[in-house]
Amino acid sequence: MAIPVEHFFKQKKYPFILSLSILLISVTLFLITTDITTTFNPFVIYSDLKHQPQPPPPLNPAESDSITISKQEKLPPKEQEPLVSGGNNSNVGIYWKLCKESVTVDYIPCLDNYKAIKDLKSRRHMEHRERHCPETSLNCLLPIPKGYKKPVRWPKSRDMIWYDNVPYSKLVEYKKDQHWVVKSGEYLKFPGGGTQFKDGVDHYIDFIEKALAKIQWGKHVRVVLDVGCGVASFGGYLLDKNVITMSFAPKDEHEAQIQFALERGIPATLSVIGTQKLTFPDNGFDLIHCARCRVHWDADGGKPLYELNRILRPGGYFAWSATPVYRDDDRDQKVWKAMVAITKALCWKVVAKADDSSGIGLVIYQKPTSSSCYKKRKENNPPICENVDGKNSSWYSRLNSCLTPLPVDGKGKALSWPTPWPQRLTSKPPSLRHDSDAIDEFNKDSKHWSQLVSDVYDNGLSISWSSVRNVMDMNAGYAGFAAALVDRPIWVMNVVPIDVPDTLSIILDRGLIGTYHDWCESFNTYPRTYDLLHASFLFKHLDQRCDLVDVVVEIDRILRPDGHLVIHDSMEMLSKLSAILRSLHWSVTLHQNHFIAGRKSFWRPTSL
Repeated sequence: MAIPVEHFFKQKKYPFILSLSILLISVTLFLITTDITTTFNPFVIYSDLKHQPQPPPPLNPAESDSITISKQEKLPPKEQEPLVSGGNNSNVGIYWKLCKESVTVDYIPCLDNYKAIKDLKSRRHMEHRERHCPETSLNCLLPIPKGYKKPVRWPKSRDMIWYDNVPYSKLVEYKKDQHWVVKSGEYLKFPGGGTQFKDGVDHYIDFIEKALAKIQWGKHVRVVLDVGCGVASFGGYLLDKNVITMSFAPKDEHEAQIQFALERGIPATLSVIGTQKLTFPDNGFDLIHCARCRVHWDADGGKPLYELNRILRPGGYFAWSATPVYRDDDRDQKVWKAMVAITKALCWKVVAKADDSSGIGLVIYQKPTSSSCYKKRKENNPPICENVDGKNSSWYSRLNSCLTPLPVDGKGKALSWPTPWPQRLTSKPPSLRHDSDAIDEFNKDSKHWSQLVSDVYDNGLSISWSSVRNVMDMNAGYAGFAAALVDRPIWVMNVVPIDVPDTLSIILDRGLIGTYHDWCESFNTYPRTYDLLHASFLFKHLDQRCDLVDVVVEIDRILRPDGHLVIHDSMEMLSKLSAILRSLHWSVTLHQNHFIAGRKSFWRPTSL
C-alpha cells in the first residue's frame, strides 16, 4: 500500500529507506554545486578559460587525478577592482591588477629600477647596467603587447620572428649596413651578419677553427660564453656545431638585442662586466668570445680581463676579434700594448693570430693549465686570490683584483679537461668530488631524471613539446633534467639558487649552461622569453624567505602565454601554488600527487 508523502517522515519503521533517501539527495546536491568531472580529490583544480582570447587545448581528464570547479573559489567579476592579497598561506581570494603605465610590457624589475639608477653616484663602471632590485615586489601583471602571437617555432625562428612580439626597429636602422636584423613585413629577419661577420657568421665560425684546429667545435669546445653578443647570431649558428653558447649583453642603447635572441630561441641573458662578478662559476667555460664587444679589457688595471680569467677553464681559450688586433692607429695600438701586458701577467699565451679575407683580425689566447707560470713571475701582480672556504661566490660580489687559483682535486692534482662531447654529458665531471658517495649520487641522479622524463614528463603532463624551445630549470641540481632532454630541439637554462649546494661547475663540466640566482628577486631576462619553466623541490627553500605570490608573479612575467610550468614538490606546497596559479586563470592539473602542470593563459585583468 502506498504511503502518503506527508506521513513518510513520521514512520519509524522505515529507517533504512529514510537514510538512503537522505544520502541520495545529498550526493545529488553535491554533484550539482561542484560540477565534478572525475572522482573527488581534496586537491581542487580550477580552470577558467572564458577570458582567454587564445585558450590552450582542452584538458584530458584522464591526465589528471581530479578536475573540480568550485563556485566558492571562482574569481570575482572582471569589473571588480582587483587587488593582490594573500601570502605564503593564501589559498583563496587572490585578485590581480595590471601594472601601471610606468611599468611597460617589457619591464625587468631589477634592471629598470630608474629611481635607484638615478640616485647612483657614478656610472663610470657601468653601475647603471647592473642589478638594482626594488624594495617592494611587483604585485601586478604585465600587459601582453598588442598584436602578440605565439612565437615562430624553431628552427625557423633562428632566422625570423614576429615583429609585433618584439616591436623595436632601432637596431634595424642603427646596424642596417651590418645586417644584424632586417624588418620584412610582419617579421624581423636575421641574415647572420654582425660587426665582425663581413662574410656571414658561418664563415666567421669556420675562420676561428681554421686559426686554431685544437678548438674542434662541438667536440673539444662545447660550452662558450659570448660577451656583448648583439642579437646572438654567433651562438645561434654555433648550435649547428653542437656548441651551446651563453650569450650575454647589457640592457643598453642597442635596443632589445637580448630579447631578439631569446625570441629567436637562442640562449641569452642580460648582464654586464661592471663592478660585480658575472653570475657564473670559477673555471667553467671552454671558450670566451668577444667580437668588438665594447668592453674595455684594460680598464681598472685589467679587472674585466681578470674576471674572464676567473670563469675560463684551465686550458680554455679567449677569442678576441677587435680593431686593436689588426689596426695600427695610435688608439688601437695603445689598447693592444695594454692587452699584451695584462695577458702576460695572467700567464695567458697567444696560440693563434690570423686575418680573414675580409680584413678582420683575430687573436686567440689560452689560459694555463698549471700554476707553475704564476710562481715564476718576477712580480706577484696580480696576486693569487685567497679562497678560504673553497666555494664559488659570485652573487653580488665585487670584481677581483687577483688571480683565481687553478682548481685541483683532493690530491692536489690539476683537474683535467672534460671528456669530448657527447661523452662528457654522462661521464664523471672533473669538478665532482672523487669519493664513491659523490659518484654514486651523481649516477643515481642521472638515472632518476632519465626515467622520470621518460615515464612522467613525456606522457603524463600534457606538455606540447613541439612548441617548446626555451626551457629553464629553476633548481637544476646536477642538471639531470636538462641532460635527459639533450636530444630534443630545445635548450635549458640551468639555474642554481644561491641557498642550495653549489653544483654549477659540475653543470658546465657536463657541457651544459647555467647561472646563479636568488628566486626572491627578479631574473635578468625580458618578459615572455621562456616556453617552459621547471622546478623540482625549489619552493621549500623559498617559503620561509619570500612570499610565494611574488615568486609566481615572476614566473608569470618570464613565461610566454600558452607556456608550461611543471612543479615537482610536496602535496602541501602544490596545494599552495595551485591556488595562486588558478587565480591567474591558468589551467592546472595534478599528476600522481607529486606534480602539477600549469599552462599560462592569455588572460589579463582589465582594470588598471
